Amino acid sequence: MCSSDLAAPDFLGAGAVALGLLLDHAFEADVPTDLDAVVIARAGLSRIGRTEVVTESLEPVQMLPAPAQGALAVECRSEDTTLAEALAELDDAATRAAVVAERALLAELEAGCTAPVGALAEVVESLDDDGRIVEELSLRGCAAAIDGSEVLRASVVGDPTQAAELGRALARELLELGARDLLADASPPDTDFSNPSPMENPQ
Repeated sequence: MCSSDLAAPDFLGAGAVALGLLLDHAFEADVPTDLDAVVIARAGLSRIGRTEVVTESLEPVQMLPAPAQGALAVECRSEDTTLAEALAELDDAATRAAVVAERALLAELEAGCTAPVGALAEVVESLDDDGRIVEELSLRGCAAAIDGSEVLRASVVGDPTQAAELGRALARELLELGARDLLADASPPDTDFSNPSPMENPQ
């Protein structure tokens, strides 16, 4: 079975829910379940050596990830300048530009981390008018109805140093296409989280 065979679900499990299903051996053939599929981060399955259960990998052209997924950040005390300088050596300019653009898009949409919003920014090489190789920031974004019945998509390319403005500009384009109405109708599913995954932090 592949993703195109599935109808729009009443509930899409993610995070603790999907991981809990995995830990309960939901992928084993002899465990009964009423699920048609489980969508989970491939990186997590790779870390625990379970990539053999993957039946399909979703590419960005099919489904954009949530904004700023996969980015790692390290914080330190502002007064610890020595450590701050050492950490600055680890900063990746392309990753920072991508995260800034994606988060700016999310903020401009006034959407939270559970909103049906996708974004993916990448620093790519391009040719300018003089034929010189230059770096550009390519940003794709989408906003969807909670049931997946409608998806608005847009994209923009620009200067990586203007990452935040690119994110805001793309968000405004999505708003002009009707994203505000879609997101206003999006509400969290009625789900029982009384038995969370053991990987979830207690409240």
